[in-house]
Amino acid sequence: QVQLVESGGGLVQPGGSLRLSCAASGIIFSIYVMGWYRQAPGKQRELVARISSGSGANTNYADSVKGRFTISRDNAKNTVYLQMNNLKPEDTAVYYCHGTKPGYGIEYWGKGTLVTVSS
Repeated sequence: QVQLVESGGGLVQPGGSLRLSCAASGIIFSIYVMGWYRQAPGKQRELVARISSGSGANTNYADSVKGRFTISRDNAKNTVYLQMNNLKPEDTAVYYCHGTKPGYGIEYWGKGTLVTVSS
Protein backbone atom coordinates (compact mmCIF):
# COMPACT_ATOMS: atom_id res chain seq x y z
CA GLN A 1 0.00 0.00 0.00
CA VAL A 2 1.41 3.34 -1.06
CA GLN A 3 1.39 6.17 1.42
CA LEU A 4 2.67 9.73 1.31
CA VAL A 5 2.41 11.32 4.73
CA GLU A 6 3.06 15.03 5.18
CA SER A 7 4.07 16.69 8.42
CA GLY A 8 5.44 20.01 9.64
CA GLY A 9 2.57 22.35 8.90
CA GLY A 10 1.25 24.84 11.40
CA LEU A 11 0.79 28.48 12.28
CA VAL A 12 3.71 30.84 11.71
CA GLN A 13 4.10 34.61 11.68
CA PRO A 14 4.98 36.48 8.49
CA GLY A 15 8.71 36.29 7.90
CA GLY A 16 8.98 33.00 9.72
CA SER A 17 10.07 29.57 8.54
CA LEU A 18 8.70 26.06 8.42
CA ARG A 19 10.01 22.78 7.07
CA LEU A 20 7.55 20.32 5.62
CA SER A 21 8.35 16.64 5.36
CA CYS A 22 6.74 13.92 3.28
CA ALA A 23 7.51 10.32 4.18
CA ALA A 24 6.81 7.79 1.46
CA SER A 25 6.17 4.09 1.82
CA GLY A 26 5.20 1.33 -0.58
CA ILE A 27 7.17 2.71 -3.50
CA ILE A 28 10.73 2.66 -4.77
CA PHE A 29 11.15 6.23 -3.68
CA SER A 30 14.34 7.05 -5.55
CA ILE A 31 12.77 6.56 -9.00
CA TYR A 32 9.89 8.93 -8.35
CA VAL A 33 9.80 12.60 -9.24
CA MET A 34 8.55 14.28 -6.09
CA GLY A 35 6.75 17.56 -5.70
CA TRP A 36 4.88 19.87 -3.39
CA TYR A 37 1.60 21.46 -4.41
CA ARG A 38 -0.64 23.82 -2.48
CA GLN A 39 -4.24 24.85 -2.51
CA ALA A 40 -5.48 28.03 -0.89
CA PRO A 41 -9.16 28.53 -0.06
CA GLY A 42 -11.16 29.23 -3.21
CA LYS A 43 -8.18 28.64 -5.49
CA GLN A 44 -6.93 25.84 -7.67
CA ARG A 45 -4.17 23.54 -6.60
CA GLU A 46 -0.82 24.77 -7.87
CA LEU A 47 2.69 23.40 -8.16
CA VAL A 48 5.07 24.86 -5.61
CA ALA A 49 8.26 22.88 -6.23
CA ARG A 50 9.42 19.69 -7.86
CA ILE A 51 12.57 17.62 -7.65
CA SER A 52 13.88 15.04 -10.09
CA SER A 53 14.31 11.38 -9.27
CA GLY A 54 17.61 9.88 -8.23
CA SER A 55 19.98 12.43 -6.78
CA GLY A 56 17.47 15.24 -7.18
CA ALA A 57 19.87 17.27 -9.26
CA ASN A 58 17.08 19.15 -10.99
CA THR A 59 14.53 21.30 -9.24
CA ASN A 60 11.95 23.81 -10.33
CA TYR A 61 9.84 26.29 -8.42
CA ALA A 62 6.81 28.47 -8.83
CA ASP A 63 7.84 32.06 -9.42
CA SER A 64 6.05 33.11 -6.24
CA VAL A 65 8.36 31.02 -4.03
CA LYS A 66 11.69 31.25 -5.84
CA GLY A 67 14.45 32.33 -3.49
CA ARG A 68 12.35 31.55 -0.42
CA PHE A 69 11.54 27.83 -0.66
CA THR A 70 13.90 24.90 -1.16
CA ILE A 71 12.92 21.35 -2.04
CA SER A 72 15.23 18.45 -1.23
CA ARG A 73 15.09 14.69 -0.89
CA ASP A 74 16.72 11.98 1.17
CA ASN A 75 16.35 8.67 -0.62
CA ALA A 76 17.77 6.75 2.33
CA LYS A 77 14.84 8.02 4.41
CA ASN A 78 12.23 7.93 1.61
CA THR A 79 11.48 11.54 2.44
CA VAL A 80 11.11 14.78 0.54
CA TYR A 81 11.33 18.15 2.27
CA LEU A 82 10.19 21.67 1.62
CA GLN A 83 12.08 24.35 3.51
CA MET A 84 10.00 27.52 3.53
CA ASN A 85 11.61 30.80 4.60
CA ASN A 86 10.34 34.35 4.73
CA LEU A 87 6.77 33.13 4.71
CA LYS A 88 4.03 35.49 3.61
CA PRO A 89 0.29 35.47 4.32
CA GLU A 90 -0.31 34.50 0.70
CA ASP A 91 1.57 31.26 1.35
CA THR A 92 -1.33 30.13 3.52
CA ALA A 93 -2.68 26.90 2.03
CA VAL A 94 -2.92 23.17 2.38
CA TYR A 95 0.33 21.72 1.10
CA TYR A 96 0.25 18.36 -0.64
CA CYS A 97 3.03 15.93 -1.37
CA HIS A 98 2.99 14.37 -4.83
CA GLY A 99 4.96 11.56 -6.40
CA THR A 100 5.01 10.45 -10.00
CA LYS A 101 6.80 7.68 -11.85
CA PRO A 102 7.88 9.20 -15.15
CA GLY A 103 6.61 7.47 -18.29
CA TYR A 104 4.20 5.19 -16.44
CA GLY A 105 1.27 7.48 -15.74
CA ILE A 106 1.47 6.62 -12.06
CA GLU A 107 1.03 9.25 -9.40
CA TYR A 108 0.25 9.45 -5.71
CA TRP A 109 -0.90 12.22 -3.40
CA GLY A 110 -0.64 12.79 0.30
CA LYS A 111 -3.58 14.05 2.34
CA GLY A 112 -2.04 17.45 2.92
CA THR A 113 -0.81 19.59 5.77
CA LEU A 114 -2.11 23.05 6.59
CA VAL A 115 0.23 26.02 6.65
CA THR A 116 -1.16 29.26 8.05
CA VAL A 117 0.87 32.45 7.90
CA SER A 118 -0.65 35.09 10.11
CA SER A 119 0.25 37.57 12.80
